Amino acid sequence: MEQKEAKTKNGTTSLIAILGIAAAFVLVVFLSNYVEARRLHLPDSYEDADLSLQGKRLKGWALGAEGMLADWYWMNSLQYVGTKILRGPEGGVNIDDLRPLNPRLLYPLLDNATDLDPHFIAVYSYGASVLPAIDPAQAIALTEKGIANNPDDWKLYQYLGYIHWRLKDYEKAAVAYEQGSTRPGATAIMRQMAAVMRTRGGSRDTARQMYQQMLAEAEDQQSRSLAELRLMELDSLDERDAMDETLKNIVDATGKCPQQLKEIVPLLAKVKLPDNKDLQINSAGDLVDPAGEPYQLDREKCVVTLGPSSKIPTPLVQ
Repeated sequence: MEQKEAKTKNGTTSLIAILGIAAAFVLVVFLSNYVEARRLHLPDSYEDADLSLQGKRLKGWALGAEGMLADWYWMNSLQYVGTKILRGPEGGVNIDDLRPLNPRLLYPLLDNATDLDPHFIAVYSYGASVLPAIDPAQAIALTEKGIANNPDDWKLYQYLGYIHWRLKDYEKAAVAYEQGSTRPGATAIMRQMAAVMRTRGGSRDTARQMYQQMLAEAEDQQSRSLAELRLMELDSLDERDAMDETLKNIVDATGKCPQQLKEIVPLLAKVKLPDNKDLQINSAGDLVDPAGEPYQLDREKCVVTLGPSSKIPTPLVQ
């Protein structure tokens, strides 16, 4: 009877402790938000100076609530970048360079999440997708941290290879793919990509393979959207190459550039694009990019350009 009462007492004590920690955490978050809402407005260069709460300091003291805290940091990191983009310049955001948005807190948020839960793979993949446009060194550090904590997860080596590929360090990218190809469950494409990095790392086909992989394995909407935009960019480059070649043939034959792009539509009927894709024409008869924005004709250079409102990003490859 005494043992039963002791167990009950211990269980009650543990429950009270957990509830106390949870309540304290909620209180700190509430107070942080309260202070944040009432602080003086500072110039952009002073925003996001530091996290108001370093949750990773609770590791080992949260009585099993580390996973919950990691989720909190993870969700805040997604909301943080999304809010920055929504508040970005009217002309759109350059997804290759997010530094003008001043997203200083992204790495600390992801770092806290992975300190609390070192096996939170989605956090590492998101960091590998977004951080290269902010600070490549941070992107590498976070991904290598993921590999150190999860040495048998082949996808982390894929993310590391992607970061080095973006930096045009094809040898390091090849090494990352080779190492990942030996991990349990790794797909055959890992070894193939290692070879591709050393032979045609900067090619458009390589980029397409890279982003198709990212799209297939993305674990959050922002990473999926990034991969989709990049694939549209590559399709647009192929389309512009085909149209520019047709325009060049016209100039060579006539000495003149067409007045508008609609004039060359019949000549594009037999054009073959990669993956058997076709050029797209809207209801007004305009040639449009993969995002649906009409292309424009630069008559001075007689080349096709993206429209002013196009969502297609600046190319990483030509």
